[in-house]
Amino acid sequence: MPIYTMQNKKTGEIEDMLLSISKMQELVNEGEWEQIIGAPSLVTHVGNIVNKTSGDWKNHLDKIKKGSSRYIKNTINT
Repeated sequence: MPIYTMQNKKTGEIEDMLLSISKMQELVNEGEWEQIIGAPSLVTHVGNIVNKTSGDWKNHLDKIKKGSSRYIKNTINT
C-alpha cells in the first residue's frame, strides 16, 4: 500500500498515512481530509555500494566477470 501525505482540513494537521487508494479516496470524499501532492522522497546512497554487500553478491559478480568475453571491455568491479 502507498503512503499518502494527508492534511486534516479542520485542524491543519498533516499526517503520512499508509492507505489503499480506495480508503484514501474515501477520506477525501468525506471532506475532512485532503491529499497533499508533492515530490516523492528520494533514497540516496553515498559511497561504494559493492563494499556494503554480502560476500555472496561479490562472488556472483566474480563469476560474471570471469565468464564475460575477453574482447569486450569489462567494467565489473569486485
